[in-house]
Amino acid sequence: MADRRRHLSAARTAAPVVDRTPAYAVIAGRLRWSIAAGTLPEGMVLLEGPLAALFGSSRSPVKQALAELEEEGVVSRFDGRGLIVGRGAAPRRLPVTAEMLKAGEEPVEAKKSFAWQSLYYDFERDIILSSVFGRFRVNELAIARHLDVGRTVARDLLIHAREVGIVSKGEKSHWWTVPLDEARFRDLYELRIMLEPAALDTAIGLIPDDRLDAVEARLKAAIESYPKVESADLDVLENDLHVDCIGYGRNPEIIEALKRTRCILVSGKHIQMELKPHGLVDPFMGEHLDIVRAVRKGQRKTARSALVAHLKASSDKAAQRLSAFRATHKPAPLPYIV
Repeated sequence: MADRRRHLSAARTAAPVVDRTPAYAVIAGRLRWSIAAGTLPEGMVLLEGPLAALFGSSRSPVKQALAELEEEGVVSRFDGRGLIVGRGAAPRRLPVTAEMLKAGEEPVEAKKSFAWQSLYYDFERDIILSSVFGRFRVNELAIARHLDVGRTVARDLLIHAREVGIVSKGEKSHWWTVPLDEARFRDLYELRIMLEPAALDTAIGLIPDDRLDAVEARLKAAIESYPKVESADLDVLENDLHVDCIGYGRNPEIIEALKRTRCILVSGKHIQMELKPHGLVDPFMGEHLDIVRAVRKGQRKTARSALVAHLKASSDKAAQRLSAFRATHKPAPLPYIV
């Protein structure tokens, strides 16, 4: 079993570097690791501006990351500007350095890691909301000009979007949106219904308790704050169950196959947020919570059945939302989509 765990860990590590983890979650994870390792000592004052400069991000994801750590009790407020590591310690106003934020032997590489991430969500949304109306050419140079970035950043955005399955490279190496119509949604959900319960079944008993605790806590918080749920919240909640927990499954081939269906998760999120003025966000959190609780108790049959029911309901709702979106929206003109 130990060998298998090491194999699974290596398989996850060997996955493509490009992922869709929100920038704030990456920042929170790096800060959390550094605090636990002691490289960010008790009482260290953390300020949004210096951290944003270090990570090469805007202040927004840093603010969100610090809020998450504050909720966990990892950092706390004090009589001064910023937050401090821990609780009740004397503030230590020292500059935070990249060396303090190293994970293992790797220091943070701010701009290399985050140059495209601060732009990605808006870019992803625009691509998806165009894709529901058909197949369109995406111009890499026009992306760079429109966003005022270099070609490398524009290419990183496209590569990440291809990993999710919302763009592809076609003839003459041109980039294209991948149409998201009812048939594709149905087919991808059908694939997920066949594979995801099997992956979850093999993950039961391998998902760490602290991971399940964090997932359950986020679900409960979302249920309490509903319907005030933001796009980033939906993204994290979907990722918690359908990517992270499933990722502990013992068959890496199933996990790899499920990556082909990832676009229905992110597409559903953006379409829901666009339809929010016309209706409430789907309260799927209760369904996720039932599945997570069954997983925690080792109730394999219950977990599988609940997951199948959730995916079938999600498939029906996705088709309805897609129809509603097309009835109330038109393709938005973008300089890099032709």
